[in-house]
Amino acid sequence: MGQRPLFVRAAWFLLVGWWATPILVNVAWALNATVLLLPVGIKLINLVPTVLTLKEPRSRLEPGSGRGQRSLVVRAVYFVLVGWWLSWLWANVAAVLAVTIVGLPVAYWMFNRLPYVTSLYRFDG
Repeated sequence: MGQRPLFVRAAWFLLVGWWATPILVNVAWALNATVLLLPVGIKLINLVPTVLTLKEPRSRLEPGSGRGQRSLVVRAVYFVLVGWWLSWLWANVAAVLAVTIVGLPVAYWMFNRLPYVTSLYRFDG
């Protein structure tokens, strides 16, 4: 299955994505603050672009495009030192920008890069 039509994605964003994404981010960040639920929090962060606009990761669309990810060890060290706090700040700035007409394009760009800011996960492969 390819990407959904632009009209469907735009309607989703206007009806659900703009308000559900900040909630998802803050729930994910709270889960990331725990050791036991950290994997669930990271998975939720990686779903942010999908929740925002129903954007499918390229890895689901193109076989083999998931290659090129940094090693799990590098991503884990980055997350512990930088990703956990920077992703929370990044996502909440994006949420504030998303409620303004002028800031909306920047917010969209920021939300789509949130998995990378959190754990160096390349959403687009």
